[in-house]
Amino acid sequence: MFDFENLEVYKKAKELNKIVLSFLRQNKIIDSYLRDQLRRASISMVINIAEGSGKFSKADKRNFYTTARGSVYECTSLFEIIFEEGQIDRNQYNDFYQKFEVVSKMLLALINSQRI
Repeated sequence: MFDFENLEVYKKAKELNKIVLSFLRQNKIIDSYLRDQLRRASISMVINIAEGSGKFSKADKRNFYTTARGSVYECTSLFEIIFEEGQIDRNQYNDFYQKFEVVSKMLLALINSQRI
């Protein structure tokens, strides 16, 4: 088993990525640029957690976890745009927002634990 597979934040991010990808499969009317950006940012969130866990130095780990958190912010911003364009309702937006907020807070704790 790889170290990242034991991280709760990785498990949550991976599950959230599944939800995002399913959402995109079901909502083909969303602008193709937004769809592509959201898909890539959601995947980036997961793979940067995995990659960061494999680094040896705290600084390297922190950088990858910070990048993953940036991808969380990107996803949140994209959902805000999608909501403002009337592509999803407030309940859907709030649900995604809450899920991304949980992952963001978990990543912040992980980032802070990697201080030198």
